Amino acid sequence: MLQAYREHVAERAALGIPPLPLDVAQTAAVIELLKNPPAGEGEFLLDLLTHRVPPGVDDAAKVKASFLAAVAHGDFVVDLLPPARATELLGTMVGGYNVKPLIDLLDDAAIAPIAAKALKKTLLMFDFFHDVAEKATAGNAHARDVIQSWADAEWFTSRPEVAQRITVSVFKVPGETNTDDLSPAPDAWSRPDIPLHALAMLKNTRAGAAFIPEEDGKRGPMAFIENLKKQGHLVAYVGDVVGTGSSRKSATNSVVWATGEDIPFVPNKRFGGVTLGGKIAPIFFNTQEDSGSLPIEVDVSALEMGDVVDVMPYAGRIERNGELVKTFALRSEVILDEVRAGGRINLIIGRSLTARARDYLGLPAATVFRLPHPPASSAAGFTVAQKMVGRACGLPEGKGVRPGTYCEPKMTTVGSQDTTGPMTRDELKDLACLGFSSDLVMQSFCHTAAYPKPVDVKTHRDLPAFMSNRGGVSLRPGDGIIHSWLNRMLLPDTVGTGGDSHTRFPIGISFPAGSGLVAFAAATGVMPLDMPESVLCALLAPCNPASRCAISCMPFHFMRSSGAC
Repeated sequence: MLQAYREHVAERAALGIPPLPLDVAQTAAVIELLKNPPAGEGEFLLDLLTHRVPPGVDDAAKVKASFLAAVAHGDFVVDLLPPARATELLGTMVGGYNVKPLIDLLDDAAIAPIAAKALKKTLLMFDFFHDVAEKATAGNAHARDVIQSWADAEWFTSRPEVAQRITVSVFKVPGETNTDDLSPAPDAWSRPDIPLHALAMLKNTRAGAAFIPEEDGKRGPMAFIENLKKQGHLVAYVGDVVGTGSSRKSATNSVVWATGEDIPFVPNKRFGGVTLGGKIAPIFFNTQEDSGSLPIEVDVSALEMGDVVDVMPYAGRIERNGELVKTFALRSEVILDEVRAGGRINLIIGRSLTARARDYLGLPAATVFRLPHPPASSAAGFTVAQKMVGRACGLPEGKGVRPGTYCEPKMTTVGSQDTTGPMTRDELKDLACLGFSSDLVMQSFCHTAAYPKPVDVKTHRDLPAFMSNRGGVSLRPGDGIIHSWLNRMLLPDTVGTGGDSHTRFPIGISFPAGSGLVAFAAATGVMPLDMPESVLCALLAPCNPASRCAISCMPFHFMRSSGAC
């Protein structure tokens, strides 16, 4: 096993990327070797188990969590892994299979303080919150301490705040960068393998760019970006227009892989980074938020490739050598909390956990988080779209959500399409999702049905079981296009999302999203949304319900005011 793994490491190193995370068979083999390690291999094996196994509810994570729990409970002895260290490693696994063992260890006097420390920073608790609460109610001091920590949002306050001044080296891409430049469609097969797929970013020669691909049409300017990093600063992706086109989380994955930082204990994923764009497309902006990146819309005409500048997110300034280059305003100050939390999804889940803990303890709402500013009040009527979202948010009949309002509407239907389906699967694993909360989660196989590559055939075989085991529905290759199916299945006044930029519903309303938000909506049943603008149509003449007019009002609920619809 070790020989084969080292050969794989060498093959990937030749490409300039890290090895793939361990699969379930490799993880099991590492564990068996750890029990009686070959001479000189013990530390290497322990490092593999610590850093190269995916977190969440991956099959490999299940094997790892089971082993660590047994060691922590003292079921058997591993010389290189005392119970305390095994418990610490359980705490690095994000959520899912590691949570129940950690809760059980709260009853072990020797290990309980370590288990409690791990749980304090575990956000993906979901229904396991009740297990901790039961122990706290029964008098377990460590469980009570965990809930108090959640209530105090220590998972958030223990992370560093966004710096007042962020020094970056500029990697500028002139003109418009669309998501196909960052995540080319012909390379869709490699999207779940983030480091490998990132090699295709900007692989085609661009007029006016200060860089050239390392291999035109095959490999982008990775060495060029690495040389910029040698200046000792973060590299900021800078463009006139950034992220237009299809809703591909893989586009953000590529940018963040090139410019972000490693996530501790999570192999082959990064977070953070800075993106500066004269205009940043809305869905790309959202996927940047989800990845803990800092997207800023600002005039970049005065920035050139290789410039070293200071980005001052609180002051809204970009400076070069102490002199002002440009000013900007963040789209929302909440972005600063998103970056601090490691991403928007982390922040949403963490805030919810803090709210539950404070409710259990009888405390008022937390004040440590920034809140979005509501838009200015308006006397105008609500559009049908605003009313649909309002209903999905639980607002009274006839009330809607104004443009610019942050909300989390219930997602009745979630569609995952095939070229991003494996990415959605990986995001669901990271979210520790073992069951869907949305009423309908559907996986299609439409883009790859006619001419599947070998990797597509594997996806067609493996992905349906993953989705159905969580309560989803998988179509068969050749069954049809995702948009056609979603058009048939939505009921009036419901809200849904789909992993494709032109997913829409004819009766309800849809908001396209990248694979990260598709996974979040499927797992939690809601989706974060900054309500966009929509068109209000009003009939100026009184509407006679008995008349047969050319405009059909039947599918919609209108607000009547002064005799008009």
